[in-house]
Amino acid sequence: MEMLLNPLVLLVNFILIPGLAYGSQLALGALGVTMVYAVLNFSNFSHGEIMSFGAMVTILATYWLQSIGLSISPLPTALLALPLGILGSISLCLLLDRLVFRFYRQQRAGSVTYLIVSIGVMFVIGGLIRFIIGPDDRNFNDGDRFLLKAREFKEMSGLSEGLAIKSSQAITVITAFIVVAAIFWFLNRTRTGKSMRAYADNQDLALLSGINPDRVVRITWVITAGLAAVAGTLYGLDKSYKPLVYLHLVLPIFAAAIVGGVGNPLGAIVGGFVIAFSELLLTFAYKKVAAYLFGEGFFGDGLLQILSTDYKFAVSFMILVVVLLVKPTGIFSGKSL
Repeated sequence: MEMLLNPLVLLVNFILIPGLAYGSQLALGALGVTMVYAVLNFSNFSHGEIMSFGAMVTILATYWLQSIGLSISPLPTALLALPLGILGSISLCLLLDRLVFRFYRQQRAGSVTYLIVSIGVMFVIGGLIRFIIGPDDRNFNDGDRFLLKAREFKEMSGLSEGLAIKSSQAITVITAFIVVAAIFWFLNRTRTGKSMRAYADNQDLALLSGINPDRVVRITWVITAGLAAVAGTLYGLDKSYKPLVYLHLVLPIFAAAIVGGVGNPLGAIVGGFVIAFSELLLTFAYKKVAAYLFGEGFFGDGLLQILSTDYKFAVSFMILVVVLLVKPTGIFSGKSL
């Protein structure tokens, strides 16, 4: 029996649990991207840096709360500081819309123009972040680090392999579930949410129906900024915060949005988990799993790894290319790019 349970624990420890946490982070990021695309009709390539900005404000607020001795142990103090991070992201997005995006919206600029503008905004935000907090890696998870430690699991189960569950992973999955449920309830049950969906489906018809476009745009930015701050903070709690990493997250986030169906909120959620598990499954070394199942050295000395971890982000790119070639509208038939 142990011959089957040990490799199962390995897969749960290194693929299932990290995949759920990473997929939740990508899903929240992709949901923000898809809302901007659905309502405002452009691809916001600065979304990764907005996530980074929200996480940065949360970190600074965390340090301040810690300095005055305020915490919610055993949970990380960052959860107490997160509302300030959300407010910081909302302020940034509303300011960017007023100073930059509103002008191009009034000019009815094309998608290529928006693309170039959002990339410029991305670099400006990134520079501002590194100017404020610096480029160094920062760990701000001060709560209990593990819900279950590998050694405790070994003692309880008697297995050779241990199962570890980090508190940040559990917090990520639970928070993502609550946030996603709240967003879907808002979009489907409230009058404002229905107005946003109507505006996304047909802007001209929505205007004739008396929907205020400026209000819809503001609410879209508020929701997008909130999602970005939550996703950025959860990613930082789980893996530590480094500003440049969020720039690299743009590719898997957009891949998740497109795979699920860009403009489709449900597709963004599913796409996030598809990308996360694809990256982990293709870059995991299966040598130890094979050793338990078939014996040591049965497959030689190789790691039994399909792709090196250096190609982790390349997986997102490959999936993105395949989806654009085979089914440009994604799994849930969103808008084609």
